[in-house]
Amino acid sequence: MIVDSVLTNAKAYINGQIIDCSIAIEEGKIQKIGKETQMPQADEKTDLHNLLVLPGLIDEHVHLRDEGKAYKEDFSSGTAAAAAGGFTTVLDMPNNDPVTMSIGTLRNRMETAHRKILVNVGFYSEFPKKLTEIPDIVEGDAVGFKIFMGCQIGGLYLDDDQALQDAFKEVAKLNRPVAVHAEDRAMLTANEQKLNQAKKTGTADFLRAHTEAVELKSIQRLLKVSEQTNVRLHFCHVSTEEGLNAIAEAKKSGRKVTCEVTPNHLLLSIDDLKRYGQMVIMAPPLRDRNHVDALWKGLADGSVDTLGSDHAPHAQTEKSASSVWDVKVGVPGLETTLPLLMTKIKKNQLTIVQTVQLLAEKPAEIFGLDDRGRLEQGKNADLTIIDFNSQFKIDVSKFKSKAKFSPYDGWDVQGKVVKAIVNGRIVFDEGEIVATGGSGFIVRRGSG
Repeated sequence: MIVDSVLTNAKAYINGQIIDCSIAIEEGKIQKIGKETQMPQADEKTDLHNLLVLPGLIDEHVHLRDEGKAYKEDFSSGTAAAAAGGFTTVLDMPNNDPVTMSIGTLRNRMETAHRKILVNVGFYSEFPKKLTEIPDIVEGDAVGFKIFMGCQIGGLYLDDDQALQDAFKEVAKLNRPVAVHAEDRAMLTANEQKLNQAKKTGTADFLRAHTEAVELKSIQRLLKVSEQTNVRLHFCHVSTEEGLNAIAEAKKSGRKVTCEVTPNHLLLSIDDLKRYGQMVIMAPPLRDRNHVDALWKGLADGSVDTLGSDHAPHAQTEKSASSVWDVKVGVPGLETTLPLLMTKIKKNQLTIVQTVQLLAEKPAEIFGLDDRGRLEQGKNADLTIIDFNSQFKIDVSKFKSKAKFSPYDGWDVQGKVVKAIVNGRIVFDEGEIVATGGSGFIVRRGSG
């Protein structure tokens, strides 16, 4: 048998260990892992010279924009950024223009994407106005549903506990997770109105609106509302010690609850808000060091399940304004997440096992991506290949993303992505995109 390609001299992460091996790839799947002498003949052979090979990384929390927000990012630039950052699969959030919240908007988004994408992309949906539409959206291959509790975006009325419960029950029947941006809308709106009336418009005032209590109240409410529904709740970008503790307690009682943190909330604090100003306005906001320390503790004890970049590209002009209330929230993260984490591994503050669990294994498990997340025979040939010893400075001018700003610009990091292989094809190689749009596939839950 002659396979498509064989990668030799790899140091591959397999079942919690780094193993010297070769990897054979055929028709976009891993055909065999073993010694070079055991490999079949191949049309193409690539010597990796002992580079580190990880399962293709999964970023479950990405805003790819496009459609009405293509000036911020589009499927081409966003998935190029993903490949450059070592992510071979990303899950796209639904707060788009138009909002992804029906079978029609979902299909249109997939149609727009499929000729452009360089990595594999799965799509969330917001809840539709009519719960009877949920089965069609699931049949249309939405990987999950997303609710933004801080503002009304989709068709589900957020202030109605019964409506939330009914929606959760319907989704639970269909075995899809619900990802949550947990900020209490009533409390947040009241805080903002009070600050606006007092003409408080500075960066510190953003923190006074998006308090720790705003996050905790929303988490507690959703845990209570979902208690009898059997839905899997996945809390995005948890930023507070109290919020994480509430989720950890729910897990102990056997609830189907998981959570994510972002590198931003692990690596930055309110001290950085003073340093970088409006550039690092995000929701939830950066917190005090005690919350940062609690999130790191959550990584160590397993309370935190996944890491998501919350890649949120904007035009640079949208990241500064005379009033903080006019600043668009979020920063790009696809191209910085992995080197930032690799640097923490080098400093013994994180392990490679934790990193693969957070960025590959657990996202695949939570979102039902059965063909991804591990290097195993028969799985998708999605591989992230890294020179762990390569040291460099983050340089926003080299970003593939349209959003060329970052608080990490100029940071010294370690662990450069050398190649990204998606569905058996090299998409990113030595700093360059070497594939065309359509190399990535639309993710179909279960079948990968």
